[in-house]
Amino acid sequence: MEAYLDNSATTPICPEAFNAVTEALTSNWGNPSSLYRKGIEAEAVRESARRSLAGRLGCESGEVFFTSGGTESNNIAVLGAAEAQKRFGRRIIVSSVEHASIDEAVKFLETRGFEIIRLPVDSQGRVPEDRIFRAVNQGTILVSLMAVNNEVGTLQPLEAVRQAVVSSRSRALIHCDAVQAFGKIDVKPSAMGVDLMSVSAHKIHGPKGAGALYVRGGLKKEKNGVRVLPVMYGGTQESSLRPGTEPMPAIAGFGAAVNALPPVSASLERINLLRQRLVCGLETVDGIEFNSPPDALPYVTNISVVGYESENLINFLSERGIYVSSGSACGKGKKSRVLKNMGLGDDRVSSALRISLSRYTAPEHIDMLIYGLRDARNFLRTKK
Repeated sequence: MEAYLDNSATTPICPEAFNAVTEALTSNWGNPSSLYRKGIEAEAVRESARRSLAGRLGCESGEVFFTSGGTESNNIAVLGAAEAQKRFGRRIIVSSVEHASIDEAVKFLETRGFEIIRLPVDSQGRVPEDRIFRAVNQGTILVSLMAVNNEVGTLQPLEAVRQAVVSSRSRALIHCDAVQAFGKIDVKPSAMGVDLMSVSAHKIHGPKGAGALYVRGGLKKEKNGVRVLPVMYGGTQESSLRPGTEPMPAIAGFGAAVNALPPVSASLERINLLRQRLVCGLETVDGIEFNSPPDALPYVTNISVVGYESENLINFLSERGIYVSSGSACGKGKKSRVLKNMGLGDDRVSSALRISLSRYTAPEHIDMLIYGLRDARNFLRTKK
């Protein structure tokens, strides 16, 4: 038996998504932009997937635009919104613990003369609400804050962002990276006061290569719509926001994975029980420090095995068929920026492990990890 516990990096594809991908590869392989029957059939699959995603997000189909994944969605949202909004100001606000696809995008904008405000987080990885209110002013054009942190599971105060924008009378757009939240908690952008939202297929047991960006109002097709400029050119697909032939097998799988998602409440109840088992087991292992806050999304638990290098622990566990990570897959080989910004010392950062669960995680997988960590402490040398 293997224990795959790195579901924040990617998830195993569910049978429904696998079957949809296979059909799109072998039978319904037309280009959805073609006008003949094969194209029309592919278009029907694409629009069915769009409707499924819109239904889960509680929005209109015309507000959903397919991309290649969360990174591209984040880049389009940040770069496209900044370009469209720059006539109103130059201030962009993000947290200091955003995903690399946000962090690198705003670094680029900084070289183009935009003012980037990086809000610090507290020891729980959360942005203090008063910092948000102090940072947002009338010159703010974009606030981007993730719903759930991908390394420690902290939920961010998105409601405070909307309140700050309204109270400052700013024309700022609000973008939410919901890649780690979608399918695990209810994320309804309109109810959350969010203008732009990024989601991804392979975090919900869909295929890699498909994601989506919610755009309120569908690119100003409605009076209250949002203006976002494209960052790529060369076609009219996805209303020219994301040009290029759509990856139909991935999109078909995305739609099927969305349809296969169980109710959020039932999943959370089960995951909470698994997390309780995990926490109780970890508390029996000497030297474990918890980096995730107690109220983190239960799908993600970040710990440090103080005195042991993360890489050595990961390799030791991997040899036993137990798979965890030291942080974001996009930050491979680098020390966690998230943990450092939470104020953790080098000993905690260098020995950190991220354990992330999914609906396919079983109690036996949790037990394998606990036994594996106990063995690791007995067999591995502590760092000097």
